[in-house]
Amino acid sequence: MTVPSVPTRGRTLDYAAPVYDLLEPLCLLNRQDEFDRTVLQALDPQPGDKILDLGCGTGVQCRKISQFLDPGQGGCITGIDAAGKMIAAARAKRATPHCRFEAMAAEDLHFPDAAFDAVISSLFYHHVPLDLKRRSLEEAFRVLKPGGRLIVADMHTPTTFIGALVSHLSRWLFLQPQIAENIRGVLPELMSESGFLPPRIVARYFGYIAVFSTTRPL
Repeated sequence: MTVPSVPTRGRTLDYAAPVYDLLEPLCLLNRQDEFDRTVLQALDPQPGDKILDLGCGTGVQCRKISQFLDPGQGGCITGIDAAGKMIAAARAKRATPHCRFEAMAAEDLHFPDAAFDAVISSLFYHHVPLDLKRRSLEEAFRVLKPGGRLIVADMHTPTTFIGALVSHLSRWLFLQPQIAENIRGVLPELMSESGFLPPRIVARYFGYIAVFSTTRPL
């Protein structure tokens, strides 16, 4: 079934949907399982949690997280992505009654206030411009319950020569000024400005990807 894409000024990856499951492990140097486990450990999902994944792609991480949730206790995960072809692929490959996928822009979430126990985002924020980074984090804050967790894994200030080389080449090769924003280190400040507690870096990968953990204050 065709799923319409949602208009956004962020970069969507409809064109990559048919091969995304092959490309993502390559981009993560065949360490995707390890990377996903690190995000999962930082998230620490509880059986009854309601979780939101921003920029879910084809839903690989959503499905892994769903295995730790108990629908009998209300546990569920919802993945959103503005790219309709990504959502169509996620639904076809990985949807279950408690692992759901919706076409939606992260800067305009169609959920009520305090609807989720946790929000995650993996390799999404380097695709959106600064104002939408800020707006989507404000939306994440709004839909989280007080005390709710936010886990963001994305490009950040490089810590190694190779990390700097890869991140700066990516910025120019893919013509993405949004990457330049990330590698300037804007994400922690944006999280704090959106109301979250100062984020901690709980893991790093490849010299340019950081995994952040923070919470909405009680």
